[in-house]
Amino acid sequence: MLNAERLRASLPICGLGEPLYFYPNIGSTNDQATDFARQGSPHGTLVVAEEQTSGRGRAGRYWFTPPASALALSLVLRPQGLTLETLGELTALGALAVVEALENVGIEALIKWPNDVLIHGRKVAGVLTEASWLGDELEFAILGVGVNVRPKSVPPDEKVDMPATCVEATVGERVDRHELLLNVIQGVGKWYLHLGSPQMLIAWNQRLAYRGRIVKVHHMQGAILGRVKGLAIGGRLRLQSEDGEMIEIAVGDVHLRPVDMGSK
Repeated sequence: MLNAERLRASLPICGLGEPLYFYPNIGSTNDQATDFARQGSPHGTLVVAEEQTSGRGRAGRYWFTPPASALALSLVLRPQGLTLETLGELTALGALAVVEALENVGIEALIKWPNDVLIHGRKVAGVLTEASWLGDELEFAILGVGVNVRPKSVPPDEKVDMPATCVEATVGERVDRHELLLNVIQGVGKWYLHLGSPQMLIAWNQRLAYRGRIVKVHHMQGAILGRVKGLAIGGRLRLQSEDGEMIEIAVGDVHLRPVDMGSK
């Protein structure tokens, strides 16, 4: 079991993780963090749960979080200067933080644009960024992170939009969830200081999944087929169409799949 006092003893990290709210069971850490933010909770407020009963991913998809098997956490962030077009940078820093935390335990993971972390093509983690706006000004953002750690955290294939895996299945041994969680917080803090920088874009590009492969991206304007070439400024995905045209797709309500995986 995660221990709140053990976590609290190592927090804050880079200004994140204080105050810490720990729940053995909760509906959604993002929902709870949103409530705290609306009540004026400061930048860096951290919500952690051992179990989520109403966890969710992008587009309202259910996120499976059984007891004592995964990481489920949400941070209240109050960045300055972010717009709707650049909000995806927060998702990027969350995914980068997870990838680097996994690298610390010997796992090479990749980021499936814009918000999933993959190990050998299987989803191990997801990032959900939600925001509250006052007109065009960002009031606060909630950065939610879910990581499958123990085998029982892996949902059955028929319950998810793509095959999943967990950290321990990859390393073949027990993983300290406290250390993994703290490393994720440290990574978020590190990249928050470089939000939107060329340095962050390079790090994201280096860990981009499906580079060189043909993918189909479904978004509000329809479906686009193209070969993944990398990322552009602002975290837009760069695709090359069959006729050689370069296309940039902004982070938003999108759904990406390699063509050879189908498009569930």
